[in-house]
Amino acid sequence: MTETETTIRSYGTEREETEAAGRESELVCPECGGTLRTDEEHGETVCADCGLVVEADAIDHGPEWRSFNDSRGDKSRVGAPATNMMHDKGLSTNIGWQDKDAYGNALSSERRRQMQRLRTWHERFRTRDSKERNLKQALGEIDRMASALGLPDNVRETASVIYRRALDEDLLPGRSIEGVASASLYAAARQGNTPRSLDELTAVSRVDRMELTRTYRYVVRELKLEVAPADPSQYVGRFASELGLSDEGEWRARDLIKSAQEAGVTSGKSPVGLAAAAVYAASLLTNEQLTQSQVGAVAGISEVTIRNRYKELLDAAESVGDQDADA
Repeated sequence: MTETETTIRSYGTEREETEAAGRESELVCPECGGTLRTDEEHGETVCADCGLVVEADAIDHGPEWRSFNDSRGDKSRVGAPATNMMHDKGLSTNIGWQDKDAYGNALSSERRRQMQRLRTWHERFRTRDSKERNLKQALGEIDRMASALGLPDNVRETASVIYRRALDEDLLPGRSIEGVASASLYAAARQGNTPRSLDELTAVSRVDRMELTRTYRYVVRELKLEVAPADPSQYVGRFASELGLSDEGEWRARDLIKSAQEAGVTSGKSPVGLAAAAVYAASLLTNEQLTQSQVGAVAGISEVTIRNRYKELLDAAESVGDQDADA
């Protein structure tokens, strides 16, 4: 071995020893000699013994992508998750309506005309065939009605999935797009435990009640949807909130409905009417100033229905209370 090779090897050995010593010093607390631990959540290196923060604001070298429930295999670093509430699942682009450039300056008249032509052609190319145009119109209707009824996003997503299934299974011939969209939203609201009455849905829909009920029964039967019977107590919270009923009154209303279900007097009766009658009866029991006309206006039912139902609820609660006392 030559002198030059010996010098290079000794230099390399010294360098490795220096790097090893540096790594050991990085793992030891300079204050007390304790063990250092990395807190990845806060980006800090902290001594486990004395609590000294040796390093702060560390760089996270992990992946930048986020994984969503519907795209776990997709490691995309950009973009929003796919959604069924748009006909293209949110994967297309959109040209903004503002006639301004990147610096916020207004476009010239020639550029505005050019952008308008681009928007027109872009809108035409977003749908490839009549099926996609059908889907786009229906999903727009679902979103409009859900916004008017105050339904959450999970109900809108479920309604979109139901409509897509109806479209794939060729259930639309002979029925209107608005009718199937309304039926899908009504079924999704009941499945999501946020039901709306037929009168409420008819008020925001473009079809009448008869077509809505007929289409709803057809869609549920053909798609084999599992929709549980509507529970009157699911309407109580919304009615009580709109009428300003106290928490005690809402609790009393739910208790009245529970007693009526135990007595078996709710079978064959409208859940909306039972919920409204329970709210009115609870307001009487808690000495709150609610009239039958106020409750009927919120629930969309007549005062006669409230008068008939609330007496039945009070009698059922009394009979259940007598049975419990005898037991």
